[in-house]
Amino acid sequence: MLRRPVELGQYGSLLVGRTLRDAAIIPSMGRIGDPWDNALMESAIGTIKTELVRRHIFRTRDQARLAIFDYIEAFYNPIRAHSALGYLSPDEYEAEYHHTHAAQDQAA
Repeated sequence: MLRRPVELGQYGSLLVGRTLRDAAIIPSMGRIGDPWDNALMESAIGTIKTELVRRHIFRTRDQARLAIFDYIEAFYNPIRAHSALGYLSPDEYEAEYHHTHAAQDQAA
């Protein structure tokens, strides 16, 4: 009988799996080679790494956390244009979405 090797990477480790189960958390993981699993989040994290993390040296984890929080809340969501959103920021896209749906609900 052939067995697949156990994936010991960060997201597939046995310890992480046990920790998630103990906390009653359902992991979001696809199979090996599944191109759709977490693609949007991986893209966002890649952008944050390219535009912020790799351009700075953080002396502490708290300094890095604060810089990442500030980047997301003060730039990425309210200002940074995204081609996939018609060159709107995520906040602008969400506001437009809600405005459009509110108008549709009133028309119905």
